[in-house]
Amino acid sequence: MAAPARLAELLDLVVAQKASDLHLFAGSPPVIRLSGELIQVSNRPPFTPAETESLLKAIVPPARWDKFLETKSVDLSYAHTDQARFRINGYYAQGMVAMALRLIPNKVFTLENLNLPPVLDTFVQRPQGFFLVVGPVGQGKSTTLAAMINRVNETRAEHIVTIEDPVEYIFPMGKSLIQQREIHVDALDFHSALEATFREDVNVIMVGEMRDYETISSAVTAAETGHLVLSTLHTNNAAQTIDRIIDMFPAEQQDQVRVQLAGSLTGVFSQRLIPRISGGLIPAYELLINNNAIANLIREGQTHEIGAVIQTSSEEGMIDMDRMLADLVRKGEVTVEHAYAHAMDPKTFEHYV
Repeated sequence: MAAPARLAELLDLVVAQKASDLHLFAGSPPVIRLSGELIQVSNRPPFTPAETESLLKAIVPPARWDKFLETKSVDLSYAHTDQARFRINGYYAQGMVAMALRLIPNKVFTLENLNLPPVLDTFVQRPQGFFLVVGPVGQGKSTTLAAMINRVNETRAEHIVTIEDPVEYIFPMGKSLIQQREIHVDALDFHSALEATFREDVNVIMVGEMRDYETISSAVTAAETGHLVLSTLHTNNAAQTIDRIIDMFPAEQQDQVRVQLAGSLTGVFSQRLIPRISGGLIPAYELLINNNAIANLIREGQTHEIGAVIQTSSEEGMIDMDRMLADLVRKGEVTVEHAYAHAMDPKTFEHYV
């Protein structure tokens, strides 16, 4: 379904400016996010309520429009010519339709393109395990996950199934067989789609987001039974990620989940995109690797000690976020102010600087 001319023009602008997001809402000109900053496109006229509704209706499949009117929210992906795809969320604000559109480049970036650590290669080369990419919204989790999946695609002949809402990056032909399933289009929900993979001769599973304990339970089981499972969570660091997973389960199941997670988790990668002094964004990250010490802390419910283990385990490949932020400051990549704003523990960061 082709976008109306005004929307197509704005999507062209996002691609040309290398912006990450576009916001459309009644009473305002378009707003784009460029290098992390919101900028009003002041040479464009404000939208009316009728215009925002008509723009969204033009790209939402008719079968889903009535559901949008009922639930007041819709997620979908949209291919804009051959230049790029967009992940779109349509929603209501003060009774009027609004849209948030995120640019998804057609090209799947490599780990090297993204300035990510080579150690991530070791996780995608494992035959099984549970690996999570975490961080707040808009910090590049989906892009990192796509790069990891594509590394499998480039190096191994595996059956890969992705479960997404909506499908974002489209993977090129490689050594692997990749099938991408979209919630609301190819599957009812994450949990049922993940359960179905047990009957689909799958080697690698990518779950776009862990939203409930049923999905997490199935993911952990899949990792325990010989699958490589990669997913994301909206959490701030490794310790919080493990706590969030366990807290999603009923109290009577939490001890068993700790044991399962201690055995199946391979790592947690938490990332942030920091404004670069020279322009653009640069990643900073924390990496937890599940060794014997970490597994014991998970089993015993001592997750508050995980940060200290990460800080003292750099020789094993673990990466401490605050130490990395301090390194970026010393290298002149980012300002002290921006680094401090993303520090896990400001006092620790100050010590490193």
